[in-house]
Amino acid sequence: MKKFARKITLGINIPLCVFLGTLAAFAVKAFVVDFYTTSGHSMEPAIKDGQSVAANKICYGLQNPLKAELLFSWNKPKKGEIILYMYQNYWVIKRCAAPSGSPLECVEENGEYFLLAAGEKIPLTSIQFHKIRTNKAVPKGYILAVGDNYGLSHDSRDYGFVPEKNVVARAIPPRLSRAARR
Repeated sequence: MKKFARKITLGINIPLCVFLGTLAAFAVKAFVVDFYTTSGHSMEPAIKDGQSVAANKICYGLQNPLKAELLFSWNKPKKGEIILYMYQNYWVIKRCAAPSGSPLECVEENGEYFLLAAGEKIPLTSIQFHKIRTNKAVPKGYILAVGDNYGLSHDSRDYGFVPEKNVVARAIPPRLSRAARR
């Protein structure tokens, strides 16, 4: 008596699987999460020069894949969040120092200039002070974006408020290494 072995095929189309996998990876990178390598010291100590940062691209809305702005928005940046936006054709990572509508006050103390925003006292240069002093609040639809390292950061104090629609992601800073925690 002979036994016949049945040949079972799964019917997997390898080229189709590769295409669908590539398409899924592109969609995740374009709309959900991406990784960026930082350049500069403006966000130290939270993010150091040369570190990789993950960006949650879906938290504020659906990004236009052809422009650095949101197609649809369902959330707005909040104070303290590290955000990602485009400025002069460069991706910029800064902290949302004050969301839309937050009151602002510029003060001078003993020849030094400061911006009081959302409970923070942010140092200003004389030029920054004279540029921003007429603003009594963050305009509707904009945020104040500032680097953690005030002295080295080129941010909203220099180039003005950032439109909320241009904030395309919330950055997730790298965790401190074990050596740095000790």
